Amino acid sequence: QVQLVESGGGLVQAGGSLRLSCAASGRTFSGYAMAWFRQAPGRERDFVAAIRWSSGNTYYADSVRGRFTISRDNAKNTVYLQMNSLKPEDTAVYYCAARFGFPTMDAQDFRSWGQGTQVTVSS
Repeated sequence: QVQLVESGGGLVQAGGSLRLSCAASGRTFSGYAMAWFRQAPGRERDFVAAIRWSSGNTYYADSVRGRFTISRDNAKNTVYLQMNSLKPEDTAVYYCAARFGFPTMDAQDFRSWGQGTQVTVSS
């Protein structure tokens, strides 16, 4: 059973940076895609970024491309989301997700989820 534990959220001023971590366990993740989604109050869960564990290929939402970077550490079984130049509209609960196969941008394709970590960007 896949287990995902996020950490690294917090309060930051606009223009600042945060790094989120997602510690993954319960599987060998070489055949998996890992992703970050976010959900603001009253909104749907939106795709942020994804990475194919084996190849390291990355994918980004247009709203974060050039500001956010997703990466993975094979030795630590951990996925990261480096967030730079943060904006108030980035405020949301950020979720780590995993699925066997290729990355998609649809939350419904992901079967395993972490508990979420709050990111708040003040103006």
